[in-house]
Amino acid sequence: MQYSRRYREFKNFSFVFRQGGEAWFTYNFPTWSIPVEFRGSIIVYTSLLALSRSTRDTRLWCQAGLMFYFMYVVDGFYGAMFVGGMLLCELDLLSRNDHLPLILTKLKPWKTAIFYLLFFISVILSGVPSHVPDVDYLRNAPGWYYLSFLKPEALWDQKWFFLLWAGLFFVACVPQIRWLKYFFETSFNQYLGRICFALYLVHGPILWTLGDRLYVAGGWYKEAHELNIPEWINVFPLSEAGPLGLEPRFLIPHLLILPLTLWISEIVTKLCDEPIVRFSRWMYEGTLI
Repeated sequence: MQYSRRYREFKNFSFVFRQGGEAWFTYNFPTWSIPVEFRGSIIVYTSLLALSRSTRDTRLWCQAGLMFYFMYVVDGFYGAMFVGGMLLCELDLLSRNDHLPLILTKLKPWKTAIFYLLFFISVILSGVPSHVPDVDYLRNAPGWYYLSFLKPEALWDQKWFFLLWAGLFFVACVPQIRWLKYFFETSFNQYLGRICFALYLVHGPILWTLGDRLYVAGGWYKEAHELNIPEWINVFPLSEAGPLGLEPRFLIPHLLILPLTLWISEIVTKLCDEPIVRFSRWMYEGTLI
């Protein structure tokens, strides 16, 4: 019965153009983004094909127009994000070939100051209050009242507007700010990049199984825990003193959760992710014969 239910849910989840049902896979909530990313990829591939023979300025304006459409005309935040990434890639290639539009070329003397400003803005915007998708909740947050009026009317969840610009500005800054670039080129960050997809897949189930029990054992528990796992409550009670998110009761369980998550991600990368990539390449090469 359980396997039948899982199959039916996966069958519906795998159709990325569905218009109803749950937006996520019950057994792994973070995977809600996979169908969204697939649709975003289709937008990118279609746009590249449509604009491949356009002039430089026409292509850039069309990409900017698509971003405006997805963010201000319809609630398609993921489309704006994917097209924004395509636009950054386009500008990077043009910069390497000294073929940027004149208006951007004239800003070159102030490049360092501009990118540091964009970095500062990205850090601020990435902290957008997102607990409740309600613009009134955002306006009541300290420092966000005036920024809340920038939210597009078409957008249901305001956080995506601010995260769009935070992400674009940050990604644009990384190759231009030397110390930031060196940080992301360290061996540990390169390692995280290699296992990132497996980390994305396994972190949720680990938090909901082992992580949930460690939090309860340390003192974080709710009524549901009292009903389902009362034997875990306050097994090793920890202090909740300190700023929000830095309490020992929250941080100490991660001394076990983090290395375990990285280890399982490494296993999933080697046993699942990399073989599947090789298998997909083999299938593709078979279609070329």
